[in-house]
Amino acid sequence: MLDSAAELLRLQENGDLTAVEITEKSLSAIESSEKSINAFTHVAAEKAIETARRVDAKRAAGEPLGPLAGIPVAVKDVLCTSDMPTTCSSRMLKDFLPPYDATVVEKLRVADAVIIGKTNMDEFAMGASTETSAFGVTRNPWDTDRTPGGSSGGAAACVAAGNVPLSLGSDTGGSIRQPAAFCGITGLKPTYGRVSRYGLVAFASSLDQVGPMAWSVPDVALLLQAIAGFEPRDSTSLNQYVPNYSEILQTTDLRGLKIGILSESSETEALDPAIRKAVQDAGEVFRSCGAELVEVNLPHSEYWVPTYYVIAPCEASSNLSRYDGAHYGHRTESIDTGSEHGPLVSAYCRSRDEGFGAEVKRRIMVGTYALSEGYADKYYNQALKVRRLIKGDFDNAFTQCDLLLGPVTPSPAFRIGEKVDDPIQMYLCDLFTVGANLAGLPAISLPGGSDSKGLPIGIQLQAPVLEESRLLFAAGAFQTATDHHKQRPQPLTETK
Repeated sequence: MLDSAAELLRLQENGDLTAVEITEKSLSAIESSEKSINAFTHVAAEKAIETARRVDAKRAAGEPLGPLAGIPVAVKDVLCTSDMPTTCSSRMLKDFLPPYDATVVEKLRVADAVIIGKTNMDEFAMGASTETSAFGVTRNPWDTDRTPGGSSGGAAACVAAGNVPLSLGSDTGGSIRQPAAFCGITGLKPTYGRVSRYGLVAFASSLDQVGPMAWSVPDVALLLQAIAGFEPRDSTSLNQYVPNYSEILQTTDLRGLKIGILSESSETEALDPAIRKAVQDAGEVFRSCGAELVEVNLPHSEYWVPTYYVIAPCEASSNLSRYDGAHYGHRTESIDTGSEHGPLVSAYCRSRDEGFGAEVKRRIMVGTYALSEGYADKYYNQALKVRRLIKGDFDNAFTQCDLLLGPVTPSPAFRIGEKVDDPIQMYLCDLFTVGANLAGLPAISLPGGSDSKGLPIGIQLQAPVLEESRLLFAAGAFQTATDHHKQRPQPLTETK
């Protein structure tokens, strides 16, 4: 019932459901599944009902309504909300109540959406499994022994569990697309700057991007329409026309469209055979819709992960330096006044040690090292040069085709605890996704089938800068021709 925003809008327009009834169903679904899934860091039940009542009152009075009127939306806990905590799933910000809303949150309110709560995530968005959260792991609704992916694991899991039809995540190296693939839903990373980052707590400022998550392409298009656009308070926001994304979903005829098959991805030994087959099958679906398939090479793809894991930690090290217990964040109650560095430095060190988790500390140390005197030219500046080469690879590829097709992840959802003690294996979860962030491209994860265990598999489409319409057009045709996005996990009956 809560898996289609478009259907919920229709039911309200016809008088079959009210916004309050929809919100109550959402809150009930959260209550039923939360002990098993742990998708939320905060549920704003009273505020959600209050918003829903206002929407119903506006409808009854015949007043204009926003495009998401009465629709429950979950927001990743990395986006500032003035009326509920924003913790980034970290002890460092566990009591932080922002004085303002992120631009995307403002836009949700203007659209009359019902913000149901904040979703769990890897601490400060650093992780690929939602296991680094200070508020406990989130579990995959398809198999609660497995991770939902990360860092937007809670945002994906709450949709897959039937809690809400729409959620907002953020994607720095695949953090929307990877959990969408693991949870069998649709997730879009827009072009860098297409959606404002104002009010998004920064991890890596040149890579972070906010995006929509839902079961289907039409719902993703609906949410993207509501949040996209220029924000003058955001220096990285693009002042570009926002097309009507829903209008372009009216046809499934892909004749004239060229889709590039990434040969490097299909030949990677780390790729699970079931995912390789899903990508091949997806290619045939696109061919049946009239698209032409061509093979495309991205020569520097082997450098995506090492380049990303130099640039992202460097930017994280800079962004997180403000959390020192004096300017921002958790402040220690135990200051070593006898420290050789003095009480101030002692307070800084202990505050950061107590406030940050192990993965965040690891990335801060890597970034600080790579930016240090004598090493910045060797690591950070070299990574920036390789990033330009990677962007050039994509530019060249899009002279040969309109879209790129490949996998989202090397494997389906892995078990909780399986990779948490092996950072390299965890980082390799981003093998196929970080390229789009380094190049600033839009990319979408689509349900593409399942493996022998019944776990969802995702496929990925990537498009040139600002070509979200082209991306959604092809993705919509794929979902019209398949039913992968209509599959649902078994209802949760017990807590594991």
